[in-house]
Amino acid sequence: MMMKTTILPTLLLSVTCAVLLPACSTSPMGSSDGTMPNAQTLFASTAELDYTAKAEEYRIGVADLLETSVFRAEEFSRQARVDSDGNISLPLLGNIKVEGLTPVQTEQVIAERLRQKYLQNPQVTVFVKEYSSQHITLDGSFKTPGVYPITAGQVNLIQALALGNGLDDMADPSKIVLFRKVGNQVKAYQLNIDTIRKGQSKNPYLRNNDIIVAHRSDSRYWLKEVSSSMSNIANILSPF
Repeated sequence: MMMKTTILPTLLLSVTCAVLLPACSTSPMGSSDGTMPNAQTLFASTAELDYTAKAEEYRIGVADLLETSVFRAEEFSRQARVDSDGNISLPLLGNIKVEGLTPVQTEQVIAERLRQKYLQNPQVTVFVKEYSSQHITLDGSFKTPGVYPITAGQVNLIQALALGNGLDDMADPSKIVLFRKVGNQVKAYQLNIDTIRKGQSKNPYLRNNDIIVAHRSDSRYWLKEVSSSMSNIANILSPF
């Protein structure tokens, strides 16, 4: 979560202002002429989303907590958090670049370093104890909105709903919007929790940096709120 601490307050404020407090903005939301955006042009097709869990092996990222153990060589075993440069520090081995590697690849890198100086046939195990480099943001009418760590491609929308302890009493289950950066643009997808639970629509899997906003049932101008949120989110996520 280290990389997100500087942008989280801005992110939550920007999206919450657009979703809950239109007065936060000094200019009208949506189009310049004040007309309501068209849902068909505002939202991307949900057919683009992933509906099966991805079996891809996890790639280690900044702030992940790794537990490394070396068989019969406890002096090399320890827990280490990936720093902002993508390194971990291990006893006698110093800094080792692990960002972007799978746990198996990390085992191989550590084993090679050990083989060069200390052990003839090192047996290394690397376990990701905390998945901190991949996140989703839950905002709007969730009981506990916030940023939550996930394993991308392994958590679906209904599971994400549970992370936020469900929707609050003001939420409209048919006005759930998933914001996702695709290439150089941010896309918005309208989702309906009720139809997903009934099996009438599919339950999408989430990606790193996805933002899910639950809109209020009493919001008359929620499409304009979505349009305004897209601009804010695009600006916030652009460095990433």
